[in-house]
Amino acid sequence: MNDPEIEITADLVHALLQEQHPDLAGLAICEVVGGWDNQQWRLGDELAVRMPRTKRAPDLQRKECRWLPVLAPRLPLPVPNPVRIGEPSERFPKPWTIMTWVPGEPLDHTSISRGDHAADTLAGFLRALHVEAPAEAPTSSDRGAHPKQYTDGFDHFFHAVALGGIADEVRAVWDDAVAAPEWEGPPVWVHGDLHPANVIVSDGTLSGVIDFGDMLAGDPAWDLAAAWVVLPAGGASRFFDVYAHADEAALRRARGLAALKSLILMLMGQNGDRGLPGGKPTWGPAGRAALDRVLQGSVM
Repeated sequence: MNDPEIEITADLVHALLQEQHPDLAGLAICEVVGGWDNQQWRLGDELAVRMPRTKRAPDLQRKECRWLPVLAPRLPLPVPNPVRIGEPSERFPKPWTIMTWVPGEPLDHTSISRGDHAADTLAGFLRALHVEAPAEAPTSSDRGAHPKQYTDGFDHFFHAVALGGIADEVRAVWDDAVAAPEWEGPPVWVHGDLHPANVIVSDGTLSGVIDFGDMLAGDPAWDLAAAWVVLPAGGASRFFDVYAHADEAALRRARGLAALKSLILMLMGQNGDRGLPGGKPTWGPAGRAALDRVLQGSVM
């Protein structure tokens, strides 16, 4: 997925700033470890430069620039907001963005110690986000619909991860999600990619949400899976009590999607341990912990 012909360095970022946004070129530039579609550089204390490094990244950035200013004002947690747009040039042939910086640490590099507070915070955030999306809102072919649309993807990750004695339990959770009734409401705004690297933690609790490149209109169960993927053990029950808008079918779909997301995190962790391109060593333990929470039981 990465473009090997473009090396994104601090010198390149500084040169682009001097060329297009000279009033910001004097701010300190520091690379931020992580990211998948975009390579991120912190710019001063309050900004971040996001440089696309996959083929799909420019489209994801354009989506964020279009819709985050619409969503951010009614969300109860800080999220990145576009401040400036970088135009393609001879130095760098893709568009890039300058966003507000969300302070704190990604959950895959820290932990939540205030579980009840985090559950309440996540529930409040998703209640504010999950409102009916306009007709022109983006959709996606690889997320946002009923789990039965993604059985091939689940099978891929299921067989790629060494599950040992828990394989039958994991399969049963997925099969139950596939058998659950579909979402009957209108498509709502969905973040689409809530996992430990995309939620920010400060003082032991959730303090921000980042990376809205996969946002779409769809089934809220895709975000409700975060009750298991993001929150510590026991947090799911409190989360759904506070969220208060999920019926039994939504819980079943969300739990299956949480199993799928856990497997994806585990495979990314395996790839990181093996030194494979795009692997994320910190994602493996986070994925296994999430899968354990999924298997500890439902909240119904």
